[in-house]
Amino acid sequence: MGKNWAICVGINEYNFVSQLRFARRDAQEIKLFCELEMQFDKVFCFSESAPDDRPAPNIDVNGQLVEATPTFGNLSWFLDAQFRKKNFLDLQDNLWFFFAGHGLRDNGIDYLLPIDGNPAQIRRTGLPIHEVAERLRRSGAGNIVLMLDACRSGDSRSTEAIGIGLEPQQGVVTLFSCGANEESYEIEALQQGLFTYALLEALRLEGPRNCATVDRLAKRLKQRVTELGKEHGKPRQTPLVRAEPIEKRHLVLLPDKAEPCDADPLRVNALKAEAMGNLNLARQLWICVLAIIRADMDAIASLERIAIKQASLPKTTETLGSDSERTESIANASSEIVATESIHQKEAKNLTLLTFFFEVITVDEQGQKIGRETKQAEYKRETLAAGVDLEMVPIPGGTFLMGSAEGEGKDSERPQHSVTLEPFWMGKYPVTQAQWRAIASLPKIEHDLNPEPSQFAVSSRPVEQVSWIDAVEFCRRLSQKSGHEYRLPSEAEWEYACRARTTTPFHFGATLTAELANYDATATYENGPRGTYREQTTTLGSFPANAFGLYDLHGNVFEWCSDHWHESYVSAPTNGSVWLSPTKNARRIIRGGSWSYFPWYCRSASRFSDSPINRLNDVGFRVSCSTIRTL
Repeated sequence: MGKNWAICVGINEYNFVSQLRFARRDAQEIKLFCELEMQFDKVFCFSESAPDDRPAPNIDVNGQLVEATPTFGNLSWFLDAQFRKKNFLDLQDNLWFFFAGHGLRDNGIDYLLPIDGNPAQIRRTGLPIHEVAERLRRSGAGNIVLMLDACRSGDSRSTEAIGIGLEPQQGVVTLFSCGANEESYEIEALQQGLFTYALLEALRLEGPRNCATVDRLAKRLKQRVTELGKEHGKPRQTPLVRAEPIEKRHLVLLPDKAEPCDADPLRVNALKAEAMGNLNLARQLWICVLAIIRADMDAIASLERIAIKQASLPKTTETLGSDSERTESIANASSEIVATESIHQKEAKNLTLLTFFFEVITVDEQGQKIGRETKQAEYKRETLAAGVDLEMVPIPGGTFLMGSAEGEGKDSERPQHSVTLEPFWMGKYPVTQAQWRAIASLPKIEHDLNPEPSQFAVSSRPVEQVSWIDAVEFCRRLSQKSGHEYRLPSEAEWEYACRARTTTPFHFGATLTAELANYDATATYENGPRGTYREQTTTLGSFPANAFGLYDLHGNVFEWCSDHWHESYVSAPTNGSVWLSPTKNARRIIRGGSWSYFPWYCRSASRFSDSPINRLNDVGFRVSCSTIRTL
């Protein structure tokens, strides 16, 4: 994937204009979002001091240190030094610039005020937005986004608010916190700026309401900022989004959340740009298509065609630079898609695999984080209904030790034994309530299904209060609809997928914390810390994934498996197959623990059982497919 950079500036304590309260926090929250949730490669942050009031740290800029206090001199030097070199980023790369503080307009030019900015000497002490944008464009990044939360409540200045008579910034998407003759407000109850709060909320949305594209983000911000303003008794504040050229409104900000339909306007605009001779824009748009659908053959063919055209153009026209730069850039784009041979192999198998990125956390015996690693995995998207998809992750085959060693767990988890499994597919998440409704509406095969069984009724949470029989009926209806053989995982598949090649009690490590999973954290495992007992299910994907890219395996809801219950692993199969008994109504296996159980029950090896007809508010399921070749 492309590189991701961000610059965050937040200023509370101005020298010459009124003070703000939450601008510094706004910048810190955006910084943390970029670092922890988006896994950006580089994040530069300027504020007058750190959150705990330590002096602001220095920033390393190409081997030189600059103080992170957001003075005019520091910011100007940073923008000049960091972006002196041209095209060190590429068209598939992202560069975000966030500013929270004061802004004003003078003689038709929009300025951002650094900490020592003086409205009376704005031309010498302010940062013109067009100059900031020009510096950022020098990087060569294809997706440059300015997020400007400027003008705050309580400012009595008579200068015009930023956002009036906006200057177009060619090649840049600009998100302004307010429109003409409006100001931007801080909200005491939120401890943040209204715009920044709504922005982070929008960027974190999951499912069909997500704001993966600039256009959807713009619509969401306009609606949500208005709602929050009314809720907190503030005057009208209307965010304004400018995209230059207009095609950039369809650009994808969050590729992992994009839907296949998001690629359609990009295709149209890419073909139009190529026909008009704007080859750089066309190439950028096709790369955005590939960020959504990684094996899109039209995009790959178009990139090859554009590369040939650009190679034949004189270097003085719109090209990617030198021959070596063009060759390297095209090679980089190709490597970020997938190998050509791999694409054709997958297409031959009728597979369209997408890619997502996630962070894997490791903790020590006290629950302290000792490791953080960014990984990527592929997945298959199965559409169940309008706006409702099922994401399946391929699990590689392998051998592992199933169960607990002496000194851990209980006798039913022993003897620990070696199991070898073939590759298979497993749901990225447990089945959601939205997915359940979509399949429950399909024709009955053997049993009726209640479309709304859950006690904690939220579409993005796991379905619960479904029996083993209900789960099997779901799999049968899903299989009939899709033509793929969906089923409940075997107990061995479940534990293998949960462990993801780890041998510790949890895939996170030696213990569990309430920051990593949803369980009754009033109790601890070994030396782990106590934490919040949420007393209900939580939205799926709220906690970190394991190394295979699977979420919510520890806690939230128990998960049904196909197997019958056995008191131990004596004579258990060693090939990962379903282990049945002669008893027709035998109890079925449940795995993973839940929101209502202590951490001991959430271990990778922990196993329990229940009647196949029981429906409990802490039991759900996720689906599997036998092998990669079945999809």
